[in-house]
Amino acid sequence: MNLVWQRFTLSSLPLKEYLDSSYLHHFLVGILRPWRQTSLLMQWGDTIAAALLSLIYALAPFVSSTLLGLLLVAGVGFWLLLTLSDEKSLANAASVTPIHLVVLLYWGVAVLATALSPVKKAALNDLVTLTLYLLLFTLCARVLRISRLRSWLITLYLHVSLIVSVYGIRQWFFGAKALATWVDPESSLAKTTRVYSYLGNPNLLAGYLVPAVVLSLVAIFAWQGWIRKALAGTMLVANTASLVLTFSRGGWIALVVGLFAAMVLLVYWWSVEMPPFWRTWSLTIIVGGLIGVLLLAVIFVEPVRLRVVSIFADRQDSSNNFRRNVWDAVFEMIRDRPIIGIGPGHNSFNKIYPLYQRPRYTALSAYSIFLEIAVEMGFMGLACFLWLVIVTLNTAFMQMHRFLESRSTDGLWLIGAIATLLGMLAHGTVDTVWYRPEVNTLWWLMVALVASYWTPLTQQRNQSQPEPTVI
Repeated sequence: MNLVWQRFTLSSLPLKEYLDSSYLHHFLVGILRPWRQTSLLMQWGDTIAAALLSLIYALAPFVSSTLLGLLLVAGVGFWLLLTLSDEKSLANAASVTPIHLVVLLYWGVAVLATALSPVKKAALNDLVTLTLYLLLFTLCARVLRISRLRSWLITLYLHVSLIVSVYGIRQWFFGAKALATWVDPESSLAKTTRVYSYLGNPNLLAGYLVPAVVLSLVAIFAWQGWIRKALAGTMLVANTASLVLTFSRGGWIALVVGLFAAMVLLVYWWSVEMPPFWRTWSLTIIVGGLIGVLLLAVIFVEPVRLRVVSIFADRQDSSNNFRRNVWDAVFEMIRDRPIIGIGPGHNSFNKIYPLYQRPRYTALSAYSIFLEIAVEMGFMGLACFLWLVIVTLNTAFMQMHRFLESRSTDGLWLIGAIATLLGMLAHGTVDTVWYRPEVNTLWWLMVALVASYWTPLTQQRNQSQPEPTVI
């Protein structure tokens, strides 16, 4: 059974041997190596790549999608330049992981869905956008393999998210004009401020802050020194408060899932060093404490109680009713093209959805990433995406166990990546802010963070075996 699981998750795939024997890899990688050796600028290739990524993640909450797209193009172009000028030996050293292969397959399904789409022109435009995101993943995976650059990018994002959160908290105290109909006007919450900071939408802000909450929690344990730990604690409080004040139900679900997963994994990480009492009861205390805080918030904080109750109001809540009507139409779209879908992207969705929509229920997406993928790329695309999630999480757990043996705090970021991915998936079940560039770039950053830790299974075994004693 273990062998079957390793093959399903590609854990035992001999990637290095394949790359060594690949004619295409041998021909393309290193073709520009002589030029790179004479270029002073390209000697700092990985640092320049990190600078481009820094611009993307520093500016994402504040600039337009068009400018962010231009930065993505610049980053992808530089990744191509780096790859073509790499040393072959360096390119073979864990540059391709099982996650890369599934991402490539996911892109291949998207290409097939575009070719068979009833609205090929619209699908082709969004295929280009999807390709940019997937190549962003490859660039991030490359840069994040360098420990200092990994720490830099995580720290940068946490500082930017702190600025975003502080402005969101300010909106709560001084008021913020609602830019869209986010709450049922007949609800008692109609006049409640829902913060959105620089992102213009509370649901989008919640999606952006989910990784910030989880990573700031992990940073408390990963960063050294009390000043840094105090800063991480401040980030955790500010990010959590701002996310809660969005009153995004999907964001709240993601917050609970992400924090719960992070706490469980942190307890597992430190359990070896815990006294017997805490080793036995710490998880129970954490779960009970989390449930207690949620119950107290629901009982004593009226806005929280009303929003939580509205989750179970079915069609009595206008937001629930809207989603239900959109989902009914989406199910019909999936039924008509179940295998390969209508083509990737919201442009394809906007062309086809009006043929199925219920009167007065226009929508730009399926309000669920799983339904959206099924609509765009059929069950082939959905199965590939789920496989990608499984392979990514399995890779993260395998590498986390490797760090458990050495007790290196650098491995704690894997806990942050796992908890963030689970939280973002929970949010994506009932919303599609996952597709917005501010959030989607963070998703691929987390996937790349996991990929950056990957080492071949055979190499792990060799590292775990003690050196023979010479007599």
